[in-house]
Amino acid sequence: GRLFMIKENLREVEREIELACKKVERDQSEVTLVAVSKTKPVEMLKEAYEAGVRDFGENRVQELVSKYEALPKDIRWHMIGHLQTNKVKAVIGKAYLIHSIDSIKLLEAIEHEAEKLDIVVRGLLEVNVAREESKFGFLPEELLSDAENFTKYPHVKICGLMTVAPNVEDGQENRAVFSKLKELSVDIENKTNHNITMEYLSMGMSGDYPVAIEEGATFVRVGTKIFGGR
Repeated sequence: GRLFMIKENLREVEREIELACKKVERDQSEVTLVAVSKTKPVEMLKEAYEAGVRDFGENRVQELVSKYEALPKDIRWHMIGHLQTNKVKAVIGKAYLIHSIDSIKLLEAIEHEAEKLDIVVRGLLEVNVAREESKFGFLPEELLSDAENFTKYPHVKICGLMTVAPNVEDGQENRAVFSKLKELSVDIENKTNHNITMEYLSMGMSGDYPVAIEEGATFVRVGTKIFGGR
């Protein structure tokens, strides 16, 4: 017997994604749902996998690595939490995309390890759009003034931006944060032309992902709505 309501929850989230896309006339294929499975047991991930999920988001390297070993190899693992430089070696090659490149120091560490393995690591630059003291990430003006800095790393392919919006009661309150990230991606796209693309926007979580989609999200990171509360 199944204990979790994951399949039903997923269908509900997928319906909301479809509605948000229709509302702004976006093609639903542009939006990828990342099931945020941090702290959840492998059994729950297996159930989500059986319901069709192939993109899972983890916050901690050890957890991503152990789940990577335990689960099917066609899963795409998204590193969405703060990544310490000393953990880079363990996660690259296993993460499909690192959403949380939040400093030049981290970028340099990824370049260093990726060069040794002769691979190209795909990542997003994390932006602290709302300027919260507690959050990691570049400030918007840092990205714009130093856009060329992000093109110097041949083994890191920057392919978009990510933000962690404030925790709000009503998702509409984060609309300005999401539209600002979208605007920033357009500005960066116009400034740089090599080795950096703005293909992806990772923004929106359980409380506000429909609003994020309306503002251009290509990855939404949904945990609670799928797996239930902590």
